[in-house]
Amino acid sequence: MKTFKMMSLGIVEDENVIDFPLHDGIIINQENNERSWLLEMLMDLSYRETFEKLKESGEAFDVKVVISYSGNEPAPFQVSIYSVKVIGEHISVLMKGTLKRARRKYAETLLSELLEDGLEGAELLERFEQDMRSRPVLRKDEATS
Repeated sequence: MKTFKMMSLGIVEDENVIDFPLHDGIIINQENNERSWLLEMLMDLSYRETFEKLKESGEAFDVKVVISYSGNEPAPFQVSIYSVKVIGEHISVLMKGTLKRARRKYAETLLSELLEDGLEGAELLERFEQDMRSRPVLRKDEATS
């Protein structure tokens, strides 16, 4: 098994990624035949209802997780929630899931899509910088989901 620091977690809904601030987080590659990962986050108590509803649904959902360094490309996972526990003024959320596919170069794909949209010059640069910060779901990702 390999353990990493989880820097951020975002839940993918349609074309948007909803980010949830973490107080702390850990992600563990179990290195087993199922290619499963464990994700545990410590978050504000205010998110309890959101994550309990997701747990009760029992459904798997997509998340984007930044591992180790805040500048890293988010990794796409499909996860299910196994537990939501109150710890003082925080909740601990435990998820289990799999890495959706091998990561690829986000910047190159984003630039390609912006060029396909006909952007150029200063408009292209401004939109590229904005999207690199906000990390929207790319059309290529939607097509392979």
